[in-house]
Amino acid sequence: MWILYVLAGLIALAAILYLLGNYTFWLPLRSAKLPRVVMLHQVTPHAEPSGMNMPPAKFEQLLQYLVKKSAVFCFVSELDQYQGQKNVFALSFDDGFLDNYQYAYPLLKKYQAKATIYLATQIEGIEKLNEAQIREMADSGVIEFGAHTQHHVNLLKLSDDDAFAEMQASKQDVEALVGKCPSFAYPFGRFNEKHQQMAKEVGFKNAVSTRKKVEDFTAANQFNIPRVSTHGAMNAVQMRIALAKGRYKL
Repeated sequence: MWILYVLAGLIALAAILYLLGNYTFWLPLRSAKLPRVVMLHQVTPHAEPSGMNMPPAKFEQLLQYLVKKSAVFCFVSELDQYQGQKNVFALSFDDGFLDNYQYAYPLLKKYQAKATIYLATQIEGIEKLNEAQIREMADSGVIEFGAHTQHHVNLLKLSDDDAFAEMQASKQDVEALVGKCPSFAYPFGRFNEKHQQMAKEVGFKNAVSTRKKVEDFTAANQFNIPRVSTHGAMNAVQMRIALAKGRYKL
């Protein structure tokens, strides 16, 4: 009989650990006056839901929820203009996938939700946005483009000169396409304090990281802005937890 009690206890413990690991409701609640910078990549129905892909139906659910919350949408470069304001959300997409134009862009226009797309201007191995699509999106008023290096490289694996060149060249590429490039995203979230200084020297207004957190936008994190973690398979509860606390799971 005692074996059954032990097994039941182990099953209960596993269930509790699963719950705590996949629903981080126990993390401290973050004030609605702190901005949420949401991290996304792909929005396509042609790939499985994942940390890289939020299918269009799930992305629309996210937008509907934010609109219902009376979200104030802004570009990442505009965060300094909304300090202390409630329900500020900055949607951000990394890399520059073609499906951002095909599926995310129509929904962003439908809900009048601003978003920032970080282009890795010479990235290989993905279906990416073309110049005409980029210019159309930039002219729409709902999309602003930032830089993500030219070749989507891990800056920590480059020399300082090469890292600076990648950052600077990507900014110039984006500016040549749409006239401005105020913000930067570190590929893979890999960077150090020197790269933060480089972003400032190159002329970026701010830069986003992959830190899964919600915190105030200040001079201290201007070039290390955290973002809200998302997953294409999040359920409604996990989505709300992520937006409230910065991450929905450990």
